[in-house]
Amino acid sequence: MSVRIALVLPDLLGTYGDRGNMLVLAQRLRWRGMGCETVTVLSSSAVPESCDVYLLGGGEDVAQTAAMRVLTRSPGLQRVAARGVPVLGICGGLQILGAEFTTGDGVRHEGLGLVDAVTEPGERRAIGEVVEESSLPGVGMLTGFENHLGRTRLGPAAQPLGRVSRGIGNGRDEVEGAVHGHVVCTYLHGPVLARNPVLADLLLEWAVGAPLQQIVEPPELSALRAERTRPRARAAK
Repeated sequence: MSVRIALVLPDLLGTYGDRGNMLVLAQRLRWRGMGCETVTVLSSSAVPESCDVYLLGGGEDVAQTAAMRVLTRSPGLQRVAARGVPVLGICGGLQILGAEFTTGDGVRHEGLGLVDAVTEPGERRAIGEVVEESSLPGVGMLTGFENHLGRTRLGPAAQPLGRVSRGIGNGRDEVEGAVHGHVVCTYLHGPVLARNPVLADLLLEWAVGAPLQQIVEPPELSALRAERTRPRARAAK
């Protein structure tokens, strides 16, 4: 079996190393002896409908609105999501995949509507480490780095990716991200799949439609994850 991984609009979306999510998925397939093909979809190209998992990165307001024009003109992403193909959207990608987002100039933009989420600018940027307990079965704790102004409100058709114990997340109800079917959205950079291999493997299992052979995690990665999730010491008064 060979899995096709599509990186969508990296020339517009891909801040903070979000391209690394594609590299992580490809390497985790190779470690299992599985074939993979990476497909880079630039803004000058149509979004193909023949891939097994689709990845969008983050971007600023101008990049988001440009990406919306491209994805509206070439609706391949919407079609594959409707068929249950896994889609991962990071930060600005989260906002694009939602129903509506408002840019910093106060202009409202219609999103792709793949998740029931509306985003508006907050009063100040959310910057720093995030720790959350995922709502996805078997995923457990997630960590990542956030840097965004958006505040996202989920509608009844979406569930949060996780409940935040450190960080801002969506900025509402102490939750972060959004999930609808096999569409997963998050504000977490890192890249998020490098820091959270269980989430990476879940996307791959959705893509292939079967459980994957387990990979033994290097002890260095386990130690690093434990350090990032350790409670902060309170400063002395």
